[in-house]
Amino acid sequence: MSSFPKWTVVTPMANEGKDFAPFIAALNRAMDALGSGHVILVVDRVSKDNTRELAEECAQADPRYTCLWEPSTRHVVDAYLAGFRLALEMGFAWVVEMDAGMSHDPAALPQFLAALAEGNECVFGSRFLPGGSMVDSPPSRKFLSEAGTIAAKLLLGSKGTDMTSGYEAFTQSVLIRLVGFPLISTAHFYQTEVRYLLRNRRWVEIPIHYRAPSPRVSHGAIKNSFHALGHYTKLRFAGKAPSL
Repeated sequence: MSSFPKWTVVTPMANEGKDFAPFIAALNRAMDALGSGHVILVVDRVSKDNTRELAEECAQADPRYTCLWEPSTRHVVDAYLAGFRLALEMGFAWVVEMDAGMSHDPAALPQFLAALAEGNECVFGSRFLPGGSMVDSPPSRKFLSEAGTIAAKLLLGSKGTDMTSGYEAFTQSVLIRLVGFPLISTAHFYQTEVRYLLRNRRWVEIPIHYRAPSPRVSHGAIKNSFHALGHYTKLRFAGKAPSL
């Protein structure tokens, strides 16, 4: 059995029918090897295929899974936060955030947990560390990821090598502070916002492999990113930068 504290994965699920089975199989392999683990599958109205049915069937068949149906979420950040709140209510000491659809590899879960076991409060996955990678990703997606990290370094003074990755892990105490903070991101900048706000906690990066076959990033997401970046940049240079 694993010596790790009680831990769970939180992953939003939207239109994941095609990759649902291989994703769950990969999660099962990781949890079987670790001898512990739990997964909260967050589904909302954005999903138009059979993802909700698959998630509910999975939860009924395996007690290691919980399906959280959240029809009132406005965007993916709401879905993350809903999953985090449920994880806290269920008493999990450690929570791992990851994307579905095989974008993030569950085989990396032992590395995230080991880094938390070393005393880190946050563990951030990085595609740009030695050993990390982006595969099956169009040049436009890689450009946005790299540009976002550069902008965060220049304007926010960030130290991370990858400020836009959504594969990360938190201790319960950090997560309590995070869900209680009025985040302003609604899409991709959420990852940067979280890492910026947690810059003064004890954190570490680990290399991850990422695949993002979709090149599409909405205009609304880009607009929100510029708004949030400008907001925190102004606060930083005014000497009022928030920190969790």
